[in-house]
Amino acid sequence: MIQITESAAKHLRELASQNGSLGLRLAVEKGGCAGLQYAMSLGGPLPGDVVTEREGAVVAIDPESSGHLDGCTIDYVDELTGAGFRIINPLASRSCGCGTSFEPAPEEKLP
Repeated sequence: MIQITESAAKHLRELASQNGSLGLRLAVEKGGCAGLQYAMSLGGPLPGDVVTEREGAVVAIDPESSGHLDGCTIDYVDELTGAGFRIINPLASRSCGCGTSFEPAPEEKLP
């Protein structure tokens, strides 16, 4: 299961109303400077997706990625260095500086 912060939920609701989308789709793909990277797009859940909702904000994770994202928190930040969704992933042993890619923790360290 994932958590959605209030800031992320608010921004997702705004995006949904502006773009007619149903929520945020989140996946993990090979690539990035740390081995795996997060992929995000606007859209509704597909069959088999793991779906989390907070106050009308929907995040759908494809079933193949859900193991890499279990226990993560999705936040939205608007800082001097940039604005966007950030993923706080307790299953990552390290992340790149920009926060878009990560290296999974060795299996023996997973909860």
